[in-house]
Amino acid sequence: MDLESAIRGHSIKDSWKAVLTLAYQSLGVVYGDLSTSPLYVYKSTFAEDIEHSETNEEIYGILSFVFWTLTLIPLIKYVFIVLRADDNGEGGTFALYSLLCRHARVGSLPNCQLADEDLSEYTKDGVDLTTKNTCGSRLKSTLENHRVLQRVLLVLALIGACMVIGDGVLTPAISVFSAVSGLELSMAKEHHRYVEVPVACVILVILFALQHYGTHRVGFLFAPVVITWLVCISSIGLYNIFYWNPHVYQALSPYYMYKFLKKTQRGGWMSLGGILLCMTGSEAMFADLGHFSQLSIKIAFSFVVYPALVLAYMGQAAYLSQHHGEESNYRIGFYVSVPEKIRWPVLVIAILAAVVGSQAVITGTFSIIKQCSALGCFPRVKIVHTSSKVHGQIYIPEINWTLMILCLAITGGFRDTKRMGNASGLAVITVMLVTTCLMSVVIILCWNKSFLFAIAFILIFGFIESLYFSASLIKFQEGAWVPIALSLIFLLVMYVWQYGTHKKYEYDVQNKVSINWLLGLGPSLGIVRVRGIGLIYTELVSGIPAIFSHFVTNLPAFHQVLVFLCVKSVPVPHVRPGERFLVGRVGPKEYRLYRCIARYGYRDIHKDGIEFEKDLVCSIAEFIRSEKAETNMKVEDLEESERMTVVGTSSTHVDGVRMCDDEGGGGGGGGETSEVREIKSPQKVRKRVRFVVPESPQMDVEARRELEELMEAREAGMAFIMGHSYVKAKRGSGWVKKMVINYGYDFLRRNSRGPSYAWTVPHASTLEVGMIYQV
Repeated sequence: MDLESAIRGHSIKDSWKAVLTLAYQSLGVVYGDLSTSPLYVYKSTFAEDIEHSETNEEIYGILSFVFWTLTLIPLIKYVFIVLRADDNGEGGTFALYSLLCRHARVGSLPNCQLADEDLSEYTKDGVDLTTKNTCGSRLKSTLENHRVLQRVLLVLALIGACMVIGDGVLTPAISVFSAVSGLELSMAKEHHRYVEVPVACVILVILFALQHYGTHRVGFLFAPVVITWLVCISSIGLYNIFYWNPHVYQALSPYYMYKFLKKTQRGGWMSLGGILLCMTGSEAMFADLGHFSQLSIKIAFSFVVYPALVLAYMGQAAYLSQHHGEESNYRIGFYVSVPEKIRWPVLVIAILAAVVGSQAVITGTFSIIKQCSALGCFPRVKIVHTSSKVHGQIYIPEINWTLMILCLAITGGFRDTKRMGNASGLAVITVMLVTTCLMSVVIILCWNKSFLFAIAFILIFGFIESLYFSASLIKFQEGAWVPIALSLIFLLVMYVWQYGTHKKYEYDVQNKVSINWLLGLGPSLGIVRVRGIGLIYTELVSGIPAIFSHFVTNLPAFHQVLVFLCVKSVPVPHVRPGERFLVGRVGPKEYRLYRCIARYGYRDIHKDGIEFEKDLVCSIAEFIRSEKAETNMKVEDLEESERMTVVGTSSTHVDGVRMCDDEGGGGGGGGETSEVREIKSPQKVRKRVRFVVPESPQMDVEARRELEELMEAREAGMAFIMGHSYVKAKRGSGWVKKMVINYGYDFLRRNSRGPSYAWTVPHASTLEVGMIYQV
């Protein structure tokens, strides 16, 4: 009994050690942006029509607003409520949308299948919506029966994603510029403006130029930098509280918010656009959930970040309450409250913290664009995985340089914290409003709570955020137009791509070739069969694509093994390797035609071409071997009598078929012959392929012959047949549809990555077949 207690105590100790380690690491990744907000909150707030008077009602009122905003939104809303709405451990706007797509058929992906609902991560969270009188079932049926509501949910998710992208432009600009603004205290007022902007721009260029190296090389510095910054601002805050005004804690009373609004009225309401900057970066706690855990993020914020920020804001307020000079509006920023002897070290730490916070926001922008692209809402872009060990560290060159140009334009164009703060504040509060709206639907549909709980959630937090949103929106001409303009551009791109993709898929479904046409060609398909494997890429999950008939009628020969390959995304963050492929036959066995559907989650990493080819061929071989034993596997009936079997990747075939490639005619793998049998290729070629199959169950002669033919085709090589489409609107279509399809979608399609890039198809093995789509 003592031994069991010791083992249990040891495991608890290890688990807490892991949680605290994650909490430490999250400080550098999640809280860099939020921790640098004291640099510009007070300066942005007092940039409005309010003055810092001798009564201190303004500074006390702002401190009260900051304290309760930090308490209600980041602490209560995100830490205690929103973090619970994770999608199998993943967070963010698209995680909420993914949850809704799985609990009701409201998804934007066109090629969904019933087989996808059997995925391990396609969970229902234990919620039973079959009872017709529950709130969740009524909401589910309403959403599924009204296409307008489905589009509203999609547009909400897209708006949230667009504002996150806009934040990726604005946050580096305001963070770095505010950190560099400490130089204003060491030089004349008329000179510092000529130094701040160039220095900030140089730092931003270096920041974006280093993105392609990834953060794994310097990521170990992130947490120490942020911790040093938090210790610095909290220590300065404590010093200012005890030295200048020990009674500043009284301003935490909500009564001072009332006094502030009563005295300042419209000016005080407009200043809320600066106050809301205190919660900039709060969304990162939810968006970066997949890299950490709920408990680690809660511990880091509740016990480290939140107290440090409160002390920092109280310390600034305590200092300002005793200083009412004529230059208060000019020198009301963060650095004026820093003791003069340590201003230069604090300036260096602040710049490093701003760079770390900006780095996290830029990486988050890359992640949200990858999710949008995976869910068919953004054109394909080049995605580079900068770390083979740390999941989720990616780099997108096109987006990186676009962000850099926009960021430099904002910094050089605005040149002051006020307008940057107005722009950043609107982007931040819009994302929070979108999260609140989607979260209220999740509460009913996914958590199966009552309407009253959801209404209370949206009324409390929606009212607070709407108040801040209105204060930001009123500053449209003073910088708030920037995130709106950026979001409209990205939203237009996303919606045009999503609309064009759907129309193209509908055309493919309506024009797919029937099985009867295929059967009429006979086993030879009416043409000569040449050695090798032909992969025809298609978006269809059933039926024969029109591109196949177009190819057959124009070429006199085709490969001895043909695979209709569909690489698709499903509304889950990850698909387990054992559930990666759905494999089935198209037509009779002697045709050697197969369908293979490769399923990926919106956070999954696509393998390189060679490994993907091996997994693909091995999954077909495993399907051939186990076809007789389908009762032991998961099987789905699809359209046109196709039966699809769930087959994992080659690494999951512990008791199944494995493939070995040998360069030259050498053996290899001989140590396994006592337990397994080898099916060898009937011909000797330069690249020898072997399928290693288990001893039992015994295969029949026909399956053995089929595996031999598959090996022979694999040795001969693989060719990739891609459809090169020209999409046009039908005659008689409205001018809006013609503009969207003929110009918008066609431009995005021609300037985005092709489907072959997702799995790194070699250019020499690719054959494109052109077709015109009239949608």
